[in-house]
Amino acid sequence: MQLTLWTYEGPPHVGAMRIATAMRDVHYVLHAPQGDTYADLLFTMIERLPRRPPVTYTTFQARDLGGDTAELFKTAAREAYERFAPAAMMVGASCTAELIQDDPGGLCRALDLPIPVVALELPSYQRKENWGASETLYQMVRTLAGPAAAAAASRARPERAPQQRPRCNILGPAALGFRHRDDLQEIRGLIAALGIDVHVVAPLGATPADLARLGEADFNVVLYPEIAALTAQWLTRNFGQPSTRTIPIGAAATRDFIAEVAQLAGLDPEQALTEAVSRSTWYARSVDSTYLTGKRVFVFGDATHAVAAARVATQEFGFTVVGLGTYSREFAREVREAAKLYGVEPLITDDYLEVEAKVTELQPELVLGTQMERHIAKRLGLPCAVISAPVHVQDFPARHSPQMGFEGANVLFDTWVHPLMMGLEEHLIGMFRGDFEFHENAAPSHLGGSHAGAASAAVEPPADSTIDAGTPIVVAAWAAEAEQELRKIPFFVRGKARRNTERYALDRGMPLITLETLYDAKAHFSR
Repeated sequence: MQLTLWTYEGPPHVGAMRIATAMRDVHYVLHAPQGDTYADLLFTMIERLPRRPPVTYTTFQARDLGGDTAELFKTAAREAYERFAPAAMMVGASCTAELIQDDPGGLCRALDLPIPVVALELPSYQRKENWGASETLYQMVRTLAGPAAAAAASRARPERAPQQRPRCNILGPAALGFRHRDDLQEIRGLIAALGIDVHVVAPLGATPADLARLGEADFNVVLYPEIAALTAQWLTRNFGQPSTRTIPIGAAATRDFIAEVAQLAGLDPEQALTEAVSRSTWYARSVDSTYLTGKRVFVFGDATHAVAAARVATQEFGFTVVGLGTYSREFAREVREAAKLYGVEPLITDDYLEVEAKVTELQPELVLGTQMERHIAKRLGLPCAVISAPVHVQDFPARHSPQMGFEGANVLFDTWVHPLMMGLEEHLIGMFRGDFEFHENAAPSHLGGSHAGAASAAVEPPADSTIDAGTPIVVAAWAAEAEQELRKIPFFVRGKARRNTERYALDRGMPLITLETLYDAKAHFSR
């Protein structure tokens, strides 16, 4: 393991919490020491759920390690069943409790509870959150739908009556997922417009009884492969249900998704495709957006959102992808294949410092990433939009803000393009900073001349103190006229110009960067 300030994913038992919290009539008993009890923080403070997550902790302390921690777990499990009366229970250990090897599954079987109990073995020191969510959903479905799968294997799958509407399951939406709630609403609407019934949504809102009847549907819609791909494969093997492969992020991918779903359901998608409307496609071709063509974009996130974002950026907005990466090592192959399409080197890492070094090297004009890339871009003075978990509380908005479907395509246009437009506006203000009407000390125009000098001067972001990532340097001082001239350089290359000039001055032992030094450095690096 690597000590780090930030992490893209939590340990696997956090993934199990996400499945338990998404479902109904399920309780998760977690063998964990005092200090590992942060489920309330994740789900009520970040996602702002109106209820506490269904998680009970043993909360043992250091002094308990000399006693019987196994009995502590059995007591917590028994009391959780008596208090919450769940229809099914999940049991497991946190990364710290895993070290004492108390075997929560075996201990819970000894209690002989009258409900299904799913013992989760989640290797905390080899795997992470998304894998834990995937494995938990798989184990729950395998336990609860397994009896139905055995019965289905002994008889032929019944043919659907001609008048009967096709049915599908929607797999993947979970608690603490990036816009999962809003995506689900959009996809439900698309599926209903095709004349298809949604049989079960899992895990979000599903009960153990719902999981038991997953095999009754005709096919599965997989929205988030990181969570649902393993379960979909099991359903295919045991019930013969095909699954979708297209992720409906972006207008073009949504049209492909509609066609794929219609094919699986044996329906004609023509009417649904004819009625499909997305403002983003026209907006992207409008005169206000044409100057954005060719903008250099760096993309990083979970594999599903990163690959989809790269496709939308290039095919729908006319951007140029200069970097593509993911922290989802289980889906590294898919990201590498996508990177080949754009001629870039894939970045597969869960170290945010590597990501920061790559962004600094590439100097893109827009960063599409996670909460971490938002902080990185802010430090580097680059526009940024969040496209993937991990996210902050502000990425669980009260408004409807999907990423999928045609409305999701509209949201993508707004959240990706507007930072670029605002960046251009800031650059124009910088260009006219010396004008009598727009200089730094000019008051806002609506306040009149009597307030001249009231506005504070614009502050240039602090200089980057590195030449290459991880190599500290002594930065030469900037003369006032050189600093003023630097501000006239467009915002998206200003950081690179500053670093090149400081490198030029350092190599030549110049303690002060003058206007002449700035021009000499520009000529030197232009050769």
